[in-house]
Amino acid sequence: MESSEEEEDFPFIESITPQSEIDSLYQSHTEKGIRKVCCELIDLKDAVENLCGNMQTKYLAFLRLSEEVVEMEHELIELRKHISAQRILVQDLMTGVCRELEEYNSANGDIGDSQQDLQVDELQSSLPSETDIRKALFLENIDLLLAEHKVEEAIEALEAEEKNCPELKGPGDTSSMEASYRSAFLKRKSMLEDQLNEITEQPSVGILELKKALSSLIKLGKGPLAHQQLLKSYGSRLQKSIEVFLPSCPLYPKTFPATLSRLMFSVISATTKESGSIFGDNPVYTNRLVQWAEWEIEYLVRLVKNNAPSSETVFALGAASNCVQASLTYCSMLESQGLKLSKLLLVLLRPYIEEVLELNFRRARREALDVAEMDENSLLSPRSMSPLSAFATSSDSVLVDSGMKFMGIVEDILSQLTPMAVLHYGANVLTRISLLFDKYMDMLFKSLPGPSDDDNLTELKEVIHFRAETDSEQLALLGLAFTILDELLPLAVMKVWSLKNDSKDFESENTVPNASITPELKEWKRNLQHSFDKLRDHFCRLYVLSFIYSREGKTRLNALIYLNGEGEDLYWDPDPLPSLPFQALFAKLQQLAIVAGDVLLGREKIQKILLARLTETVVMWLSEEQEFWDVFEDESVPLKPLGLQQLILDMHFTVEIACFAGYPSRHVHQIASAIIARAIRTFSARGIDPQSALPEDEWFVETAKTAINKLLLGTSGSDASEIDEDHIILHDEIVSDSDDTASSLSSIESVESFASASMGELDSPVHFTDPEG
Repeated sequence: MESSEEEEDFPFIESITPQSEIDSLYQSHTEKGIRKVCCELIDLKDAVENLCGNMQTKYLAFLRLSEEVVEMEHELIELRKHISAQRILVQDLMTGVCRELEEYNSANGDIGDSQQDLQVDELQSSLPSETDIRKALFLENIDLLLAEHKVEEAIEALEAEEKNCPELKGPGDTSSMEASYRSAFLKRKSMLEDQLNEITEQPSVGILELKKALSSLIKLGKGPLAHQQLLKSYGSRLQKSIEVFLPSCPLYPKTFPATLSRLMFSVISATTKESGSIFGDNPVYTNRLVQWAEWEIEYLVRLVKNNAPSSETVFALGAASNCVQASLTYCSMLESQGLKLSKLLLVLLRPYIEEVLELNFRRARREALDVAEMDENSLLSPRSMSPLSAFATSSDSVLVDSGMKFMGIVEDILSQLTPMAVLHYGANVLTRISLLFDKYMDMLFKSLPGPSDDDNLTELKEVIHFRAETDSEQLALLGLAFTILDELLPLAVMKVWSLKNDSKDFESENTVPNASITPELKEWKRNLQHSFDKLRDHFCRLYVLSFIYSREGKTRLNALIYLNGEGEDLYWDPDPLPSLPFQALFAKLQQLAIVAGDVLLGREKIQKILLARLTETVVMWLSEEQEFWDVFEDESVPLKPLGLQQLILDMHFTVEIACFAGYPSRHVHQIASAIIARAIRTFSARGIDPQSALPEDEWFVETAKTAINKLLLGTSGSDASEIDEDHIILHDEIVSDSDDTASSLSSIESVESFASASMGELDSPVHFTDPEG
């Protein structure tokens, strides 16, 4: 029962062992074991008693010794006073004897005047004068004050003596007696300076005592020494605080620079205030203070670098950003005290910040491009929460995982940045993000099938973890890249960049490195767009080349179809149509629009961009294909006006496709105009008059629009003609080589699916000469 009560009385005291635990611990011991434990306890008790006795004895001896030292000091002081009194008594006695001798001689006449005067003079010369006595008493008093450490009284006495004896302040022409007194005076003054220095160098000296000692040094004419001791004292205090804090830096890898900055700049601020209150605005002392503060800031930067985590980790980036934020904030506060240290701090931090950024983005490139090793966080993160999840295919999710991993890495880096870090190093970060995005686009670039893909060269290619083979996979890849470019990256960056506005309140006129952040963001967006354009153009080039060239390498878009009006490639009737390759182009773009509407649902912008670029790529290829134009320039090949008319109609038809589908392109308009102008020049050089052979421009525009209506509604009066047996066959409908992407021009669904265009859009004429077409 007693043991349970003890446990209840001391439930939270770990040093007291309850009786129940003692019983359970020693209950199994034998009598021999218990006797052994008792002997050990008795020995331990004796040792404790001996230790306590020795400690008490030594403590009493220390007290006795301290009392004896105090008594001895008092006795020495009394002895000095007694000696001084005896000396005064002797001097008074000798003075009295001399006076009595003079009186005696004057009373006895002038007997032996000359001899007596000589004796008196010798006696008086051997005795000290009143001035010498006063000086000796002064030196004894100073020695007494120094022995008693009465610094203020000693300084007052020294100042009073200097006023009474101006020769003490300068060497001048003095006698040997005065020179010796001056030397003794300066010696006492030096002893007082040493005492004051000892006070300032004591680790436990208080602020008030330090200020008194420094003020005393200034009174002694040692202002530079006093200022040096002030800086030294505060520097030692700072060093002790840092030494106490440094062991805990690994526990706070991201925030420890802020604490170091607070310790550093709080001491600098306190030193600046004390320097101003004691020494005023003297430029000499101010310059020394600034130099000392600069040394301390250099020391701070070294401490951050030496105690920060590895430079390639996000913790190092967070530590560097926190250092910039805290240090610049404190620097702005010090500017009210006349210290402008921001420029120096930025210069000292720049190499370290750039090193951390470089290593972090190297690590980011390795991780973002390593699709094979997806980290657990990216695999376990819910894809449904990401806009990129819309591009996941049923067969493979590697593409979406890579996009989410890329954004996760970028967001992790951006989350480490503070407003001040963004303000001063944001341009560097943006440049590195654009380079990282460019590398990611290169990886997606390799995922698209290229014209050099060959099963025989498989062993020469690098490993590609994702291959976009079908139209839907390729569109998903482009949609993912565009979503990162247009939505996710700008959102992540602006979320961080908007915080930099909060830091403007702390800026000073000397800390702004850039006039505006807007040009940097615009340049960054242009760089991202350029990287995406390379991927987009590669896709469009492959897509157009697969349309123009057959599997045997033959060109479907051949100049021979424009040489005469006969043959199956060219029809001319009262309601003419574009040539079969351009009808096939219309169907191909229509099919792609259907797939894009499913894969890129809700992203009309990228749909129009891709369709417009595909149209541009076709006319660009036609403009640059020299073999196509060589046929027209060959003198042996006959040309007819009908071929020129058909070529011009095809160009108008291409422009009207873009306008009808809702993505009119100035570039398409310009290239088509250039092709028409070149064709007219070529045919004119062969003797064909365009003025008489060609109808008006309005006829081409209306004919192209009518052709689109006919193709969409399936009312073409032309008979079917086969362009390529493997790919495109035109009868009453145009069919692609891919079964799953076939599209009938005669179906109503095609009308509704082609970029959501309506027949009413054809009513707004777009003349080919309009530069805005």
